[in-house]
Amino acid sequence: FLQVLNEKKLQEVDSLWKEFETPEKANKIVKLKHFEKFQDTTEALAASTALVEGKLSKNLKKILKKIVAKDAHEQLAVADAKLGGVIKEKLNLSCIHSPMVTELMRGIRSQIEGLITGLPSREMAAMCLGLAHSLSRYKLKFSPDKVDTMIIQAISLLDDLDKELNNYIMRCREWYGWHFPELGKIITDNLTYCKCVRKVGDRSNFASSDVSDILPEEIEEDVKAAAEISMGTEVSEEDINNIIHLCDQVIEISEYRTQLYDYLKNRMMAIAPNLTVMVGELVGARLIAHAGSLLNLAKHPASTVQLLGAEKALFRALKTKRDTPKFGLIYHASLVGQSNTKNKGKISRMLAAKTALTIRYDALGENTSAEMGAENRLKVETRLRLLEERGIRRISGTGKALAKADKYQNKSEVKVFDPSGDSTLPVVSKKRKIQEVDEPDTEVAVKAKKFKAEMK
Repeated sequence: FLQVLNEKKLQEVDSLWKEFETPEKANKIVKLKHFEKFQDTTEALAASTALVEGKLSKNLKKILKKIVAKDAHEQLAVADAKLGGVIKEKLNLSCIHSPMVTELMRGIRSQIEGLITGLPSREMAAMCLGLAHSLSRYKLKFSPDKVDTMIIQAISLLDDLDKELNNYIMRCREWYGWHFPELGKIITDNLTYCKCVRKVGDRSNFASSDVSDILPEEIEEDVKAAAEISMGTEVSEEDINNIIHLCDQVIEISEYRTQLYDYLKNRMMAIAPNLTVMVGELVGARLIAHAGSLLNLAKHPASTVQLLGAEKALFRALKTKRDTPKFGLIYHASLVGQSNTKNKGKISRMLAAKTALTIRYDALGENTSAEMGAENRLKVETRLRLLEERGIRRISGTGKALAKADKYQNKSEVKVFDPSGDSTLPVVSKKRKIQEVDEPDTEVAVKAKKFKAEMK
């Protein structure tokens, strides 16, 4: 604890740093009033964490009570306004926090070695470094972002497992398909296929094996019948053993994937229950992983949440001046999947708006219930139902201010073939022909009359 000697100089905040240029100047502004040494690093860490969280530690409370008993009329300058509020509430001690106090604390820290005598600079530096490491380790241990890291790692591992499972199952079906190709068409489920192959092995063993615990009775009969007339090639026992080892890997990875999915589901319900209710645990975890953390996701607006995961398509559309995408990762939410193609854009926009609210509630709120998420999901479902019903009314022709469909009447017309279109020659009217024929006859008659007159 340091006491201010000259309060007038503290009024000039902009030039206050000049008073702490040297230890001599600093001693003219403040002097040491009380110094309490920590017993060990653990005690120093506990006091530091309490200060960071804005709480009052036991040692600080004892020292303040002594000061209150002596100088109750003086004000206490504190660097943290939250801590000052706690001191004022519990000890009824007047506290002050202002830009002037911030500059004063900065000056004291720069000349702390000259203000507190008897502390070698090397020991001071070692103590500060050790306390900084301990405080960082404590923050990392109890950081809320660390829980987000678990979700990000879990969803990334889940996606990797899905890819590996697909590769392994395709390889298993193709490999065993050379020996028993008909089995792949009869058994469509991948896990059941691998369990069946692992239990039976060679196709000749199907007739004597009991796979009723894996397959239904009808499919079991079809498999046994197909094994008798299979067109597959014969393979050695070593080949069958390798295929069985691959099936073991597929079954183990599938079981671990189920366990990991349950872990992710529980984690999401604990950290972001409202987000999980809105879009599901897988979509919610992918949104968190894409943003980096739940807090970063809470800073995004609803329009960004709607398009998370479709950045490449968005920038391509902006570059080519085409229509921008309507949804990204949120497309895989069940509410968007329930809507028809025409309403997917509207539902994804409304779902993104409500999802952004639930994300902020989960990240920044103190309540851990999922009531808000359930309410918002109900609103989106109601909106989806209204859009779907409106589309049905428009199709059926009922409803207010909607066009009604005319009654269907079958109008059949018998068309007769028109032969006039067959000829490609130009058509000349008959009247014209008669006129053209008559005109030469009249000319001949006139010439004959003239000839007779001349003869006479």
